[in-house]
Parts: sequence; C-alpha cells; structure tokens
Amino acid sequence: MFHLILGVCLALSNGQCGQILLPKGDSPNLAGCQAQAAQVAADWLADRPDLTGGAPLCRANADLPAARLDELAPGVFAHFGTSRQMEETADGRIANLGVIIGRDGVAVIDAGVSRAEGQALYVAIRRLTDRPVTDLILTHMHPDHVMGAEVLAEAGARITAHHALPVSLQARAGSYLDSLQGLYPAPEWIGTRIALPDRLVTDRDRIDLGDRHLDLRAWPTAHTDSDLTMRDSATATLFTGDLLFRDLTPVVDGSLRGWLDWMAGNPAAGAALIVPGHGPASASWRDASDPQRIFLDALATETRNVIAQGLALSEAVPVIADALQPLGKIWFSYPATVARNATAAYKELEWE
Repeated sequence: MFHLILGVCLALSNGQCGQILLPKGDSPNLAGCQAQAAQVAADWLADRPDLTGGAPLCRANADLPAARLDELAPGVFAHFGTSRQMEETADGRIANLGVIIGRDGVAVIDAGVSRAEGQALYVAIRRLTDRPVTDLILTHMHPDHVMGAEVLAEAGARITAHHALPVSLQARAGSYLDSLQGLYPAPEWIGTRIALPDRLVTDRDRIDLGDRHLDLRAWPTAHTDSDLTMRDSATATLFTGDLLFRDLTPVVDGSLRGWLDWMAGNPAAGAALIVPGHGPASASWRDASDPQRIFLDALATETRNVIAQGLALSEAVPVIADALQPLGKIWFSYPATVARNATAAYKELEWE
C-alpha cells in the first residue's frame, strides 16, 4: 500500500508546517499513487485556503508513523492512549481508540485528538487489512476522541454519533481547535478540522459488518450529553467511551447523577471484555468500574455536605477537593481535575 503525503504550511505563517496523508490517493502500487497525486492534492487544498502545499509524494505504508494497535479478541483491536490530561502530554493522544474488522468492512471507534493522530490510526489499520473503512463511531464530543475524524471520513467512513453530539461539538469547536494550537507544535494539529456525523443514534442502532454486527446505544446525559457505547456481537467486547475511566481521573461534563445512574444500571451485562475511554481493558465490570463508582459517590456525598452547610461555590470547591484527596492516590492527573469536578457537581446538586 502506498499513501499520498502532502507537505502543508499555514498560508500566513510558513514556519507552521506539517504532513497530511490523503486517503483518496491510496494505491496498492507506487505508479497508481503517483498517477493521481497532483489532482487529489489540488482538490484537497482547494477547500482549505488557509493552507499552502508543496509537491505531493507517495510513500509506502511501512515508512509512515502508525498508532500501535493491540488485538484484544478476534478482529477487535485497540490503541491505548496515555492516561494523562491533554495539557500534560506532548501530543494530546490520550484516548483509547478501537478498530473492528468484519467481513464487509472496518469500523473505527473514535478518531483521536487531531488529524495527525487520525492519520497514524489509519496507517495502522492499513497494516492490518485492505478492507474498506466503512464506519466511524464517535463515543462522545470531547476533543481527544473526535478531532481526527475527517481523515476516516476521507477514507470513506460514515460517521455515527449520539443525536446530541452535533450541537455540543459545534458549540465547542472553536475552543477545541484553539486549545490544540496553544498546546502543541504545528505538525500535531495542522489540517485538523471538525467532521460532523452523517448518522445519529437516538436510542439504539446497529451497524452490520457482514459476519458481525455492532450494537450502539445512546445514553441520557452522564459523562457528557452525547455518550454512546458500542458492543461487538462476535466477541461481546464493549467499548464504553468515557462513560468508564480507568487510571485517568474521571471528568464530570454532563450530569453526576446521570453518570451514577448509568453505572448502577449494570450497562456491561454480558460483556466478555470492556474497553474504557481511558486506561486498560478488563474482563471484569466490577474491577473496571468500582474505582470510578467510589470516586463519583464520594464526590456526590461531599458536595451535598457542603451545600447543606450553606457554603457558596467559591468556598465549597476547595473543601470538596480537600475531602476527596485520599482517593487521589490511584488516579493520574488528579489535582488538575478534582476542583473542576467539584465545581460541576456543586452547580448540579445545589438545585436538588
């Protein structure tokens, strides 16, 4: 497999440059890639007046950077991100991503934090199979999971997401892009754009890959207002997105009460393997979920205590954070996250 690579720079800043992989230029041989390189590159740049491009090149798949994909079950692969908050990393690649290979195509679960990560994931997929990438499932709207989506869309994937994701993502798109540019060098974010879903899930849906199907479920507001889970029928592997955190401190960006309700409902019933949004996979729901449940229960309890005491938000947050410090020993990025969670919990629970 040969891929078309285009060097690009910001039109107003030649020092801000990076490399773009264009899936439409893929070819099983060098000559095929070269034959279409100029037109594919010109078409892509025509829609991006903020970028300038050099001469396109064709490079072998083996020569390009690729994400690591671990096989968890037959046809089920995962890339495990760094269990830190984005600002504590050099590239923001913190989310777990998934790949399901079926007889009739490939489904991808989440696309990473940037076009660069989406490209590395795509290169890795092409090292496994030449079957078409038919579907991309976005588990929720946070940037570490969705910002690489355009690469998979250019490869032919239909994007599926929770029905609330488009509004939530569009509202935050500008700040997400600004954050990427503020945190990382240009090669990590250049060319990154928001890609919205083609298909929305309001309750339950199914994607057919021929010899297996993927069961999708859209949940009420919990971690966010756009949480979606996916279960593979062939292996009973459940991808939870960020409804389940392991190692990295959970982040409340939706509803604390809704998240606790989700956990209490035994959402992993029948799953043989559970892949969280962050941290290692597990065959045991209890082992995987107990630390998060204990943390969220404690957050709710301590928040209700300070509200009952009549503390204002500015007074309450440090008190809640201090009370929860003993739980921080098992979580990465805890100090940076616990105050944010205390604020979100207070704003929600003060109206009970």
